[in-house]
Amino acid sequence: MNDSAKPLSTKRIAVLGAPIEIGASQRGTLMGPAALRTAGLLTVLEGLDFTVEDHGDMSVAQVAPLDDLVPENTKHYWEIQRWIRALSAHAYRLAQSGAIPIFIGGDHSLSMGSVNGVARHCREVGRELFVMWLDAHADYNTPSTTITGNMHGMSAAFLCGEKGLDSLMGSEPRASIDPSRLDLFGTRSVDKLEKDLLRLRRVSVADMRQIDEFGVSVLIRRVIDKVKARGGVLHLSFDVDFLDPEVAPGVGTTVPGGATYREAHMIMELLHDSGIVQSLDIVELNPFLDERGRTARNVVDLIGSLFGQQITDRPTPTVAVEPEH
Repeated sequence: MNDSAKPLSTKRIAVLGAPIEIGASQRGTLMGPAALRTAGLLTVLEGLDFTVEDHGDMSVAQVAPLDDLVPENTKHYWEIQRWIRALSAHAYRLAQSGAIPIFIGGDHSLSMGSVNGVARHCREVGRELFVMWLDAHADYNTPSTTITGNMHGMSAAFLCGEKGLDSLMGSEPRASIDPSRLDLFGTRSVDKLEKDLLRLRRVSVADMRQIDEFGVSVLIRRVIDKVKARGGVLHLSFDVDFLDPEVAPGVGTTVPGGATYREAHMIMELLHDSGIVQSLDIVELNPFLDERGRTARNVVDLIGSLFGQQITDRPTPTVAVEPEH
């Protein structure tokens, strides 16, 4: 059996923290990796019989900056470039190891590196990589369409090979995916020029109206069927603001009308059953804005569902019973 024919399923998980916050407008996501660990992410995964390798939080202190020209409308370009180059190399090595890489952030700009590294590995072993973008935002801006200049809003566009950040990877190989292999899910905040570009590229967008109309199970199964029909694997990029603010207040870019707790669990359970998820980002958790860790705990619970935790596996709070007199 050659490498491209080997099944990618594994009981090993490699966790890497990417405490980057400068891609977003509000600081605080650098505390996201610590919050997820504190909320029990590793314990939950180990309880599901995975061997979990915690690679700690990466740093770019030793990564040499490049001196290419800074594109217009790209805030903190050079520093983000250092993160993306380093993340791509880390992601490539973790994917090569045979483990399921989980990248915990950190703002969504980290996905430009994590997904690129995983896509590079998939390309080498002959597997198509598909990406599901669970996010309130499309993140399909480019330097020429962005309103804010915040680079976490350019991640999906960069991954699909859009122009404007052509030197971002430096000498690190760039492994773009075709826009047909990107699925935006739960979208409810899109800029006008961004929307035009999405239509031009025919990117699949399941917005909240479609979710209300058809339900998450129908729409998720469409994605699963598409990936399976092509013999591909899926990278899940999970932005916490995909969830409704009532469920996840600990994000800096809340948008009302997001997915409910039950809808999110249904998505994760269906993806687990499909067996196609082979890498994962968890991004935009901002503990500074959270309510006593509630968002972090909810996210960890959802990741548990993604990796096989059932309702009967979750501890039920004990209820004190008054003795009869």
